[in-house]
Amino acid sequence: MKVVIIGGGIGGLTLANYLHNNNVEVVVNERAVGSKGGGHAFLMHTDGLAILRELIAATETKLPGKGVDKFSLKRPDGDEVQCVQLDNWRCIKRTDLTRFLYDFLPAGQVKDNREFSHFIREEGKVVAAAFLNGDVEYGDIFVGADGGFSKVRQAIFGPVEFQPGRVKEIVGIAYNAELAQSNIGVFNKFQRNTSGLAFGMIPTSEQELVWFMQYDPAISDVEDGDSGKLQVFCNTLLQSFPAEVHQVLNSNDFSTSYIWNTRDFDVLPAFSDDNVVLIGDAAHLALPFTSAGTTNAMVDAKVLATKLLATNSYAEAFSEYYNLRSAEVVEHLHLGRGLRDLFLDPLGHDDEEFPIPLIDDKVRKVNPQLKKPVEIVYFTDPICSTCWIIQPLIRKLKLEYGAYINLRYVMGGLLPSWEAYTKGKIQKPSDAAEHWEEAGAQHEMPMDGDVWLEDPLSSSYPPSIAFKAAQLQDPDKAVSFLRRIQEMVFLEKKNIIKWEFLKQAAFDNGLDSARLYRDYEGKAVELFKEDLELVKQRGVVSFPTLFFSDGVSEPVMVKGVQPYEVLERLILDIVPDAQKLQIDTDARSLFTHFPTMTDKEFVTLSNLSREEAADMLNSLHGEGSIEKYASKNGMIWISKFDCLNCI
Repeated sequence: MKVVIIGGGIGGLTLANYLHNNNVEVVVNERAVGSKGGGHAFLMHTDGLAILRELIAATETKLPGKGVDKFSLKRPDGDEVQCVQLDNWRCIKRTDLTRFLYDFLPAGQVKDNREFSHFIREEGKVVAAAFLNGDVEYGDIFVGADGGFSKVRQAIFGPVEFQPGRVKEIVGIAYNAELAQSNIGVFNKFQRNTSGLAFGMIPTSEQELVWFMQYDPAISDVEDGDSGKLQVFCNTLLQSFPAEVHQVLNSNDFSTSYIWNTRDFDVLPAFSDDNVVLIGDAAHLALPFTSAGTTNAMVDAKVLATKLLATNSYAEAFSEYYNLRSAEVVEHLHLGRGLRDLFLDPLGHDDEEFPIPLIDDKVRKVNPQLKKPVEIVYFTDPICSTCWIIQPLIRKLKLEYGAYINLRYVMGGLLPSWEAYTKGKIQKPSDAAEHWEEAGAQHEMPMDGDVWLEDPLSSSYPPSIAFKAAQLQDPDKAVSFLRRIQEMVFLEKKNIIKWEFLKQAAFDNGLDSARLYRDYEGKAVELFKEDLELVKQRGVVSFPTLFFSDGVSEPVMVKGVQPYEVLERLILDIVPDAQKLQIDTDARSLFTHFPTMTDKEFVTLSNLSREEAADMLNSLHGEGSIEKYASKNGMIWISKFDCLNCI
């Protein structure tokens, strides 16, 4: 089998690498002369990076580009409306990635100065591709990877009807070491909330930044081709934007910048015709708001190569390739159009409605919570020591009976203030310090009571309100947020009333800290009051308190630390035939679910003795699979495994 690829861009080169690595004869035909790819830069996420890592697995080659771990959306006046930690994103210059892929192929496998002209057919079947320079390349399968204006697509399907994107984008690369170094790892975007105008910038190295300006040409426009007019146009349109925006523009060579007239077309009914198949923008062109074009081309290449190698015929491979890719492409297409409409008409939309312009966040499905037979209402508090002590049991319950339970977290308001606290023997911070030390030792869960002596909390209300704010964004991430602030206060002696720690916990768990602060000051306060009212209605006087219910009968109340068998029995009383899931006790599996664990938690979930668990954890630490944080009274172990299903 010989595969002829028409187009030496990233999609075509990725496919060529996969096929070459599997001993398939392949020739890449690139229209440019001596070119290693045009364009400026783009963002790439997990799917694309995984493909690159797979291609270089047996080498010591480093990935091109710079990691991007933070997205910040601001208004032109500098007001930050979103601040979110990003996971596994990278900004890569197109020329760097093209060269990177090109260098893995044998010399002569990419032939340049070959602009596609037409196909040569014998008995109706394509047998060769002819190029404008007179060259002809024979083969068995032909792949159109020649971009959005694909001549290969036109040759097999005729012209497509392009839909105007109604948004233009000017892109460039600026050289400004001071700005690049101060913004390493940050995707900054400034966007109006009154009309369609935005400016974004991302460092690609310690000296340069890629930037873009998206604008509605109905506001104002400029002809392409005159660098002086282009510079004046950008500075004028962005006149009210912050100083760093103009620093970028003043550091830019506008002779290398250009205007991109965005457009797309409806998804094709097929990506192939007989032995000719399309990948990347040739197959499906979407608007740039999804930041997915390059990654989609690479995923196309991998899927197509995999199917060609695994199926009995190219017809079967092409059919399976289309079935796998077309549904996701349709989502991206409609998503891009929706984001465009929001960009052009932002009035009347809250700040929370402006999505992060990165595809994995926007296409993530938020499935409605399934109705499960057991409802557990969990009254807790971020600084409740007993709520910390029962963490191993709560985690085990989630793993073994998660298919049957909905666990609802309610903030109980343990400490309104020291003046208003009248429960038990604890009357002042030093009493809490002593209690934590004793309770931690008794239940083998590390707690450092010195926080109450060194930087005592005056109330548990602020972190409780912050949890309610986190729930407004993402209920699952809110639980991770709660766990993180518990670790901060119980192990790291951090006063989690302070916004700096709440902000960091939000950022660590993928929450938008700017939105969290707005909700913390607003909507979350009322939600916390509703929780306090529920505490009164249920007669809850201590924490933790759990109510088990089938939604019909009177709930059963459980207080404090109980043996695991008691909690298990309550579930089986409601669902007698409930099947306990057998936990995969392999350390990698456990750390995939729970990225941090104390010794007690690992013992509880792994079913190892304390001695066996200690040996296992120390061994994992020694090989670099986990890290540890040593508090005064014990360890917490931090996973370095990939966290795929963290709960």
